Amino acid sequence: MVDKVIKASKIIALLEEGCSQCFVAQRLNILSKNISAVILFDETVYQKTDDGTPFMDILRKKNIIPGIKVDRDVVPLFLSEDEFTTQGLDDLAKRCAEYEKQGCRFAKWRCPLKIGARTPSFLAIQDTANVLARYAAVCQSQGLVPIVEPDVLLDGDHDIERCQKVTEVVLAAVYKALNDHHVFLEGTLLKPNMVTPGQQCLKRSDPKEIASATVTALLRTVPAAVPGIAFLSGGQSEEEATINLNAINQVNMKKPWALTFSYGRALQASVWKTWAGKDGNVLKAQEELLKRAEANGLASLGKYTGSVSTSAGDASNYSKNHKY
Repeated sequence: MVDKVIKASKIIALLEEGCSQCFVAQRLNILSKNISAVILFDETVYQKTDDGTPFMDILRKKNIIPGIKVDRDVVPLFLSEDEFTTQGLDDLAKRCAEYEKQGCRFAKWRCPLKIGARTPSFLAIQDTANVLARYAAVCQSQGLVPIVEPDVLLDGDHDIERCQKVTEVVLAAVYKALNDHHVFLEGTLLKPNMVTPGQQCLKRSDPKEIASATVTALLRTVPAAVPGIAFLSGGQSEEEATINLNAINQVNMKKPWALTFSYGRALQASVWKTWAGKDGNVLKAQEELLKRAEANGLASLGKYTGSVSTSAGDASNYSKNHKY
């Protein structure tokens, strides 16, 4: 099971540039203790290191499972209130077959939803549920494990209660559609948002409140047959995302799934800031990645003590209508 996932492409390059093979191996060994998989982009599947070694081979040798982002981003959803639908289903089976042949073992597909006075609409929720279900079924037909990602965005001034209600409605619709499409739930992973107040909400919630609301929403909607839930960071700072994941794993509630992380911005922000595209900063950037990976590994066990300091750890990673 993919229990710890990092979304990255160029980060793997950071682990290669300017280092001896022995040193690279040492760093990757440390990384693989906390990161079990990497979500790649199409171009990265075929890229190689300076000595000609495919990235995919390096990952596999260190027991890091390669996966692939297969959605083709969002476009406006017709007759909605500035909502989205995600593209990429037309040739998905063909692409999945090729990625499986190249060595990918799972895929990821994101459908964002925004909270507003009248959103997400019934249309947007149903579109998200059915698109994710169709994607998951196609992935399984081609031998890939689908990561299902309904992303209730951080955008807005809604409170945590509103976010919890929307998250529950969305997840209920998604799992209804997954069952309707005969998706094998034991062969899937969920990548949801944590339940938090909107970015512009004046009433903030502490980690215990976020943990309780998040686990409650999951218990009400996600079948126990799902083996793992890997949270997206959704614009939280690195430290917020780690602390909230830790609180989720510490909360005294039933949790029939593995609860871990699939962070992009909240795992990479300090790396990009430290590296800044300069070869001389590669080693320092690697240290930032290893520190934050270890912190999230501890948080996935409920054992993080808040002792890790990284260069952008407290900086917000929020961006309105985030796309990638």
